[in-house]
Amino acid sequence: MKAESETQTQKAESTELDQSSFGLSALSFKLKIGFDGKRAANNLTGLGNYSRSLIEQLALQFPDNQYLVYTPKVKAAKQIDAFFEQPNIELKLPKTGPFLWRSLNILKDLNQDAVQIFHGLSHEIPLAIQHTHIKSVVTIHDLIFLRFPQYYKFIDRKLYEWKSRSACERADQIIAISEKTKADIVELYGINPAKITVIYQSCDDSFKSPFAKENLSRIKATYKLPDKFILSVGTIEARKNLKLVVQALKEVNEAYKLVVIGKRTPYFKTVEQEIEQLGLKNRILFLQNIPFADLPGIYQMADVFAYPSFYEGFGIPIIEALYSAIPVVAATGSCLEEAGGPNSLYVSPNDAGALAKAINRIIESPQLQKEMKEKGLEFVQKFNSPVVTQQLMDCYLNMFSQ
Repeated sequence: MKAESETQTQKAESTELDQSSFGLSALSFKLKIGFDGKRAANNLTGLGNYSRSLIEQLALQFPDNQYLVYTPKVKAAKQIDAFFEQPNIELKLPKTGPFLWRSLNILKDLNQDAVQIFHGLSHEIPLAIQHTHIKSVVTIHDLIFLRFPQYYKFIDRKLYEWKSRSACERADQIIAISEKTKADIVELYGINPAKITVIYQSCDDSFKSPFAKENLSRIKATYKLPDKFILSVGTIEARKNLKLVVQALKEVNEAYKLVVIGKRTPYFKTVEQEIEQLGLKNRILFLQNIPFADLPGIYQMADVFAYPSFYEGFGIPIIEALYSAIPVVAATGSCLEEAGGPNSLYVSPNDAGALAKAINRIIESPQLQKEMKEKGLEFVQKFNSPVVTQQLMDCYLNMFSQ
C-alpha cells in the first residue's frame, strides 16, 4: 500500500510538472517573474505608474507567484515605498554592480534567482536573453519617435529605435498597448503579427470611484477651480497639441474656462503667445505638481475632457476621463478612437473650429452629456484591471506551450 501511495504521489507531481512546463494551469505551479523595474522604482508618473500598476495587479490577482523587480537604483517616494512593501513583490538590486547591468549583467542575477519569465516594461530587454532558458516579453508603448521624428533629438531617436527594434526581434512575445501600436510594429519593424499580443492598459483604481462631496469641495477650493471647465491633462509639448484647445476655446461658450494640468516644456511659450494673441488669459488656469490623490477629483468636476493629441500609443488620460464619467473629445489619426470608444467625439488635430463645435455640442445638450457619460463608462470596463491582468497572465502562460 505504501508503494502504491508513493506511485500515486509521483504521478500527481509529474502531472503538475507537465502542466507547469506547458502553461496549462495558472494554479498548478508558482511562477517567478522578473521585471525591468527602472521605471517602477524611479518614475512617479507615466511609465512609472504603468509599471507599478501592472505588477501590483498581478500580485493581487495571482498572489501565489513571485514578482521580482530589478533596478539599479530606487527613488525615495511614498508611492514607491508602498509598492515594495507588498509581500510578493521583491526589490532586486545589482549583485555585480550597476555597470551594463540592465543590458547584460542582469542575466547572471536572473539565472541565480531562477526567473522563468522576464518582462521588459518599456521597449527593451537584456541583450542575449534569447540564448538563455528565460522566456522574454517586451511591452512596446508606441513608435512615435519614428512617426514624428521632429519631436526627438537625433541621438535619442536612434537609440530608441535600436533598443525597441532589437527587443522586438529577440523577445519571445511582444505586448502592444493598442492595435495601432501593433500595426506600427508590423509595418516599421517587419515583425510577424502572430508574435504580438494587444493588451490594453487600465488606469489607477482611484479614478474608478466617485469622490465624496466634501473631498471635491476641498479640491475645488485648494486649486481655485472654476464652476464650469474643460479639462486638458498631459505634458505641454507640441505633440499633445494644447494650442488647438486654446484656439477652440475662443469659440466656446464664455461661461466655460480651460484647466490645464501638465509639465511645461519649451512649447509652453508657443501656447502662451496664442493665449495672449486671443485675449484668453482670464479663461485659462494652469496647474502643476498636483498630488496624484487629488487628480481624480479634478477630473470628476470637469464638464468636458479635451485630448487632441497628434499621436499616441494609447491615451491613458482618456481612460481616466471615461471612468470619471466625463464626455471626451479627442483627435483622429492614431489610436485615440480605441481608447475613447464609439460614443466619444473625434475631430482632426488640425481643426480648431471642429473642436470648438464638438465641445459646444456637448455643453449645450444635457441629453448628449448623459448618453456620453453612461455609454463611455460602459465601454471603459473592457480596460478594467482584472480583465487586462488576466489577459497578461494568459500571455505569460501561453509562452510555455509554444
